[in-house]
Amino acid sequence: MDGGDSVTNQSINTSRRQLFTRRQNSEYPHLPWAKQAQFTDLCTQCAKCIPSCPEHIIQPGDGGFPTINFQKGECIFCYQCAQACPESLFYAQEEPVWTAKAIINDSCIAKQNVECRSCGDMCDTQAIRFKLAVGTVAQPNIITDDCTGCGACVSVCPTNAIQIKLT
Repeated sequence: MDGGDSVTNQSINTSRRQLFTRRQNSEYPHLPWAKQAQFTDLCTQCAKCIPSCPEHIIQPGDGGFPTINFQKGECIFCYQCAQACPESLFYAQEEPVWTAKAIINDSCIAKQNVECRSCGDMCDTQAIRFKLAVGTVAQPNIITDDCTGCGACVSVCPTNAIQIKLT
């Protein structure tokens, strides 16, 4: 490089490098009951989990690793993906599902003072509650202890303001 062309770490897109290192973004859950920290080491990308999902939310992701697309629906925690997997990728069904929780970002239209409660209406565990406030519409509040990370709230959000992330 000549003196005028310098590359900083901020300008390098490292997300594509994860394909070659078999590492995925560990911020998002892979599959329920999956050994999240060892997922890319144990998964052989056989895709047997994909057709086993009755909700059709498992799809091939980066590098062929299965991933959950909450835009297609919610996880009903049926354990069928784990039963279809020939590898020792999953914990027993009696173990906790995962530590994933819903997170609502600032693009939520309720935070823009527009009435919307679609996420709360879809939450079976009532983990998303709305706090009344004077002079504004009710604001969503996630009770993390009640959130299962099922993703039912994700696909109904009109602004894609909800993500399911590992805590």
